[in-house]
Amino acid sequence: MSDLNEQTTTAFEYVTVSVGGQLFGFPIGRVQDVFMLHQMTCVPLAPDDIAGIINLRGRIVTAIDLRRRLGMSGGEREPSMAVGIECAGESYGLIIDAVGEVLKLGADTAEPVPVNLDDRLKRVASGVHRLETGLLVVLDVDRLLDLKTIEMAA
Repeated sequence: MSDLNEQTTTAFEYVTVSVGGQLFGFPIGRVQDVFMLHQMTCVPLAPDDIAGIINLRGRIVTAIDLRRRLGMSGGEREPSMAVGIECAGESYGLIIDAVGEVLKLGADTAEPVPVNLDDRLKRVASGVHRLETGLLVVLDVDRLLDLKTIEMAA
C-alpha cells in the first residue's frame, strides 16, 4: 500500500544554486551541466547582464550574470561557476555564486509565487518551496531568458 502512495505522490527535482545569498532552484530536466568558467570573451555593446561568451567543449555559450539579470545588488566578483541551460536551440551559461545539491521535494512544500516577492523575481519564478532553512525560489528558465520579460521588470 505504501508503494502505491509513493507512486501517486508528486515529487519535483531541482538543481539548487545560490545567487546573492538567495537559494534558487532549476528544474533538473532543464540543466545540462554545471561548470567552472575559465576564459570568457567580452561582447562589445552587449547588455550589462551579458558577461560574455565562452567556448564550452566546442559550443559557443552566452554567459549571463544571473545576479545582474535578476537585478540583485552585490559587490563585483570574479565569475567562476555557471549552470548550463539550453533554450530555443541556444546554449547559455548562467553565472551563479555557488551550486548546491539536487533536492527532491514533494508537492506539500510547493506554493505559488508569493504576492510579496520582489517584482523582478515574480516575473521569472514559477513557484516557491518553503524549506526548513528558508525559501527556495523556482526559476522558470524560459521567462528568465526572455529579454522582453526582463525589460518589463527593469
